[in-house]
Amino acid sequence: MNFSQLILDNKKLDTKTALNFKEDNEWKSYSWKEFHDLIMQTAHSLKKLGVQPNDNVAIYADNIPQWMIMNFAILSTGAVTVPIYGTLTADQAKYIIEEADIKIVLAGNQKQYDNLLEVYSKSTSIEHIIAAKNTIEIKSKFSSHFHKLIQNESAHFDVYEKDDDEIASIIYTSGTTGEPKGVMLSHGGFINVCEAHIKFFNIYPSHENSLVFLPLSHVFENCWSSFVLSCGGELSFCEYPKEIAQYLLEVKPTTMCSVPRLFQKIYNSINEKIENSSKAAQKFFKWSISVGAKVSELKRKEEKIPLSLALKYNLANKLAFKKVKEQLGGRLWFIPVGGASITSDITRFFDAIGIHLTIGYGLTETMATVTAFPFTHYEHGTAGKPVTGVQVAIGDEDEVLIKGYGVFKGYYKKEEETQKVFTKDGWFKTGDAGKFDEKGNLIIVDRIKDLLKTSNGKYVSPQPIENMLTNDNYIQQAVIIGDNQPYVTALIVPNFEALKKFAKNLNIKFNSTDELVSIKGIKDFYNERINQLQAHLAGFEQIKKFQLLPSDFDMNSGEITPTLKVRRKIVLEKFKSLIEDMYKK
Repeated sequence: MNFSQLILDNKKLDTKTALNFKEDNEWKSYSWKEFHDLIMQTAHSLKKLGVQPNDNVAIYADNIPQWMIMNFAILSTGAVTVPIYGTLTADQAKYIIEEADIKIVLAGNQKQYDNLLEVYSKSTSIEHIIAAKNTIEIKSKFSSHFHKLIQNESAHFDVYEKDDDEIASIIYTSGTTGEPKGVMLSHGGFINVCEAHIKFFNIYPSHENSLVFLPLSHVFENCWSSFVLSCGGELSFCEYPKEIAQYLLEVKPTTMCSVPRLFQKIYNSINEKIENSSKAAQKFFKWSISVGAKVSELKRKEEKIPLSLALKYNLANKLAFKKVKEQLGGRLWFIPVGGASITSDITRFFDAIGIHLTIGYGLTETMATVTAFPFTHYEHGTAGKPVTGVQVAIGDEDEVLIKGYGVFKGYYKKEEETQKVFTKDGWFKTGDAGKFDEKGNLIIVDRIKDLLKTSNGKYVSPQPIENMLTNDNYIQQAVIIGDNQPYVTALIVPNFEALKKFAKNLNIKFNSTDELVSIKGIKDFYNERINQLQAHLAGFEQIKKFQLLPSDFDMNSGEITPTLKVRRKIVLEKFKSLIEDMYKK
């Protein structure tokens, strides 16, 4: 079955809203019938442009409704969708376009369109660029605006039949190490992902409004949004991630998927406000959190909440927690979180205030979700239990191995790379070290390649230490170093917003962030803070020296991925001299 058919069948919902989007500062929407018709019209247009079954067609755009319309139109023609992160440079996009032999591509905004023109000047692959928005200035004869292209097309199209094993999408990994690889995902995989989520969570999100926050080019948002649509739910597109706070207030979503960093920031922001409040307010919030923790623990175990505790919780919720929930729109109840690890401190904290984070684990190669928290009887500090239809095992070097419906069909044009990541009996080797607890929950230790071994023979897992540091309000990003070295060091990117306030309160003068991070008083402040944070660590795990960096890791220079994961190899190379300084006697 063609996966697009699962979405197109919802045409029967007629006037029910399918997509919400912001245009000219106003919220607009498409009904399910309008969404269906736009997909069909787009499919006709693609066929007229020469798209054939099994061709690769690219989407180079941020989160806009045309992304989803184009995606299902591509699938309807029997072609394959190749998402390209909207933040990629022209050269980075060129790599994908050339490897995947892309002839037709959708550009989401002017910058992306101009980048494609630059790619075209260096490549003969592209034959036509579709400009998603009418505001995009067309600068070539092989381009056309999306709405002009489809305006006279029929709303009926015969969807091309596909077998479950046939490829629906090639999603390129964000590449924390080495060059990106095209992960081939099947129609059957997408269909089974939707069915597995319904069975595992026992939900059918037909009345949910999901805020599309993560890039649709990322497998997590792609699969989650597809799942919501497959059940007849609605999507609201957040085109500009930096404006997420405003989108939450305007959309008031009931669900959204996210990476841990968003909730780390919220956690840090709340703690900063409490630290700067009166003693009475601090005492009340601490009491509220203790009450919330007791209630959330009883809910987790499906145990009855005593009346006296319920009354206390109502007071804490009304005077403390409600304000936090309202900043997130006030209606969020289902929040899948993945893409990186998150500490139990944060999951317990949000549980206490009544915002449950459904933690999960997965990779592009597994179509995202491998394990997840059930709604009850989950265990903080774990990645949850295997979802329906997925098998998980622990192999050599404690490597997590996966089998199941969502496991990819291979890396596009990289047969040798594909063979390397499968065992002889067909298990996918994730590259992550993990273990099971006594209740069957998966615990991810770290990326195997990231595990450090000091010159003293001690193994150090950097991820938990980095999470511990970035949970602090004054630390934005951190990279732990120590492989083949006598002790552990760190590169620290301050939270400059919080640090500048701190410096101002102490009347510390500075003209730039370079100057700010070089001031002895600032270095001493971080030294004291880091020592407090790591007091519980074993001596060989503790950071002996650190360097404060004057700016955030940059996505454009490749230091972080579009989903904010640090590319360790690039960072270690870029700051090689600073790292060497920390090991000089």
